[in-house]
Amino acid sequence: MKRLAWIFAALSSLAAAGTLFLPAYPNALLVFDETKGEVVDRIPLTTGTPRSMRLSQDRKTIYVTTIDHNGLEVVDIATRKVTNHFVLNTSTKQYRFRGGVPDPDGKLFYTVTKEIDKFPDHYEVHDAKYTVIDLADQKIVKTVDIPREDVAQNEAGFGRTPFEVSPDGKYLYQFGAKISVLSADNFKLIDRIDLAQPDFPGMERIRFGGDLDLIGQPGQHISIFNSADPVVHSKVFGIGRFDLETRQMEFNPIGPVPGGMAGVQVTPDKKFAYTVVTNGTLGNKRCEFWEFDLSNDRIAQQAEVPCRARFSFGMASNGKKLYIYGAGFEIEVYDAATLKYERTWDLKTDVTPAGIVVLP
Repeated sequence: MKRLAWIFAALSSLAAAGTLFLPAYPNALLVFDETKGEVVDRIPLTTGTPRSMRLSQDRKTIYVTTIDHNGLEVVDIATRKVTNHFVLNTSTKQYRFRGGVPDPDGKLFYTVTKEIDKFPDHYEVHDAKYTVIDLADQKIVKTVDIPREDVAQNEAGFGRTPFEVSPDGKYLYQFGAKISVLSADNFKLIDRIDLAQPDFPGMERIRFGGDLDLIGQPGQHISIFNSADPVVHSKVFGIGRFDLETRQMEFNPIGPVPGGMAGVQVTPDKKFAYTVVTNGTLGNKRCEFWEFDLSNDRIAQQAEVPCRARFSFGMASNGKKLYIYGAGFEIEVYDAATLKYERTWDLKTDVTPAGIVVLP
């Protein structure tokens, strides 16, 4: 009976498995079937190596930026086909950019670019600017100077600080030490929301991170936040939710910030969260899985995991498996309930650090 129960549980887990979209060298997206444990399709990219991926709000489209010639490609998930692609570079100009966000209609792409002019004897590098790309016309249609207060967070990585767009397409939100509310028409500053709010007492320097796609909800930015108290500056991290319509915030602290974290993954039922933490360096380096019980905001269990020099951390679409991948050709699979190693999937291709898209 126990064996039958285990078999039924395994079959149920497989039935709920989904699809992973992984960026790969030199110029492709891999489509990986969690049930089969193998790459089932390869979507070629025309403009180069994927640098970032962004899932649309309706989860039907993936927007990929590429690094070779600073390109952008639009991938239809249902057909697994590239429906639009172009590069921003010309013979005399480069437009460095990292990532961004599409408008709700999929017509415009908002990002931050750094323009570089090429002359016969030198290059001129300009300041980073807010940028609007028209996807149909395949070109930049507007750039706006960034206010001095926001230059620092936009210069580093030109576009790494995450954008979100309101459901009606009228406002852009940029998340950092504060939330900047911008008009989508002209990037005019509408409001600046200080995250150290009275409803989250005794904390300072609250900072949002990138969106957690697996538990993402339309009209919300759900991400990890870091904070510290104003007395001893003890750092904690947790999950924050920002409503893009009402501009209301909710913070749920989880625990102390370790030496390093390889991202946080939250199960679809929002009951548990997982991360890989790193403490120490070189010979003293130690890596562990941490499982958090979000119902009680506590660490539920910990388990040591072999350290890697560089890696990314992901989760299966059903929340039952944990993935360690990147800077290599494999995905190491761990059971989320026990935190124990199960198997290694061979991708037969090196993947880039542009992220992962997980779909049921």
